[in-house]
Amino acid sequence: MEKLFKLKQNGTTIRRELVGGLTTFLAMAYILAVNPTILSAAGMPSQAIFAATAVSAAFATMIMAFFANYPVVLASGMGLNAYFAYSVVPQLAEQGVTDPWKVALTAILAEGVIFVLLSFVKFRETLVNKVPTNLKLGISAGIGLFIVFVGLHGANIVVDDPTNLTALGSISNPQVVLSLIGVLTIAVLWHYKIKGAILIGITLTWVLGMVAELTGWYNVDIANGVYSVIPDFSGYSPFAPLQSMFSETFCQFDFTYITINPMNFIVVVFSFLFIDLFDTVGTLIGVAQECNMLNEKGELPRVGRALMADAVGTIAGAALGTSTVTSYVESTTGVAAGGRTGLTALTSALLFLLSLTLYPIFLAIPSFATAPALVFVGMIMTKNITKMKFDGDIADSVGGFLSIVMMPFANSISTGIMFGIISWVFLKVVTGKIKEIHPIMWVAFVLFGVRIVTMILGLA
Repeated sequence: MEKLFKLKQNGTTIRRELVGGLTTFLAMAYILAVNPTILSAAGMPSQAIFAATAVSAAFATMIMAFFANYPVVLASGMGLNAYFAYSVVPQLAEQGVTDPWKVALTAILAEGVIFVLLSFVKFRETLVNKVPTNLKLGISAGIGLFIVFVGLHGANIVVDDPTNLTALGSISNPQVVLSLIGVLTIAVLWHYKIKGAILIGITLTWVLGMVAELTGWYNVDIANGVYSVIPDFSGYSPFAPLQSMFSETFCQFDFTYITINPMNFIVVVFSFLFIDLFDTVGTLIGVAQECNMLNEKGELPRVGRALMADAVGTIAGAALGTSTVTSYVESTTGVAAGGRTGLTALTSALLFLLSLTLYPIFLAIPSFATAPALVFVGMIMTKNITKMKFDGDIADSVGGFLSIVMMPFANSISTGIMFGIISWVFLKVVTGKIKEIHPIMWVAFVLFGVRIVTMILGLA
């Protein structure tokens, strides 16, 4: 283990790494339940999607573990799966395409291949390393607020409101009460430096949820998205998901659409490519800040390898039958629990494979149990605001600030980065500091400009 992951060099132990990997997995295990629900709306078989989600996550994360040695876990990206199911597939269906999800998978395959090529020319690697320090800190803090909002919303502590957009959920709601107990539990354990504080918080909240269900306080209402938190092994078949995947979604590509409507296909590929590119960049920057991985120049070593894991994972995911595989911001929960190396990622990867046979257990972990971890880690990440400089260069100040606020308010990591970079480049130009703009920032600026045009035209 020491030779593979350099544990001593990174100031960690096997135990910390295992706890970190388990914590990250529990914080993002929801994707195993959510992804099949979303992609099945596109006409895909849910059991096959479950297997594809687990296997692609394990495969990509193992590459990250052994090739890059980072505690970053990958899986089918939230937002990207929704774009797949609710935007791309319906548009293709309206054009009379049979099994439009096969065309969408083909677009994801193309995206992955392009990412591999971009990795060879070090475009994404340079982008990660040359983003200005204030923007990096702002991106990290913005991701912190973003995952806090995800956690609060998942636990119904914050709910949608037609008048004020969001509002406080019902304090009598068991999900709300149990999540808040989880947050305070993690906080107390963290204060007393109890190892595995975040994992203990998740587990305790889940156990209390089962007690609440057994006593009748927590009422299951599947029609309204309230599911049982007690594992259900009825009709259990350990190999059913894999059998479904290989028979129904494996390598189900449709290349004929490219010859019929190449421009529309290019737009779809670009949209997947763009969102994934900057979501991944933002996630890696956020995790690197928490791990203190950046060198004295503010650069992330081996970032090219991490990005290659993301690219190869996307290709594998498309072949298996799931939407774009990307780095997960929930990796910061494992980092906060002590994870520092690829052993953390490897632990999560093995748990994804284990979930194929023990899926009733993992699918029973509710969002209100993982919410305390997201909220607490989000709080930790927002501390990067204290390192930012707001009294110097106006481009650094505004760019960093917009990166922070646009992520949670626009509900998108890539949108936060878009506003941050565009404003930074613009202000550098108008304040006469154009020479300080690295060429890669100009490339990002142009890409974001194209993205805005496609959004205005309703193409993506």
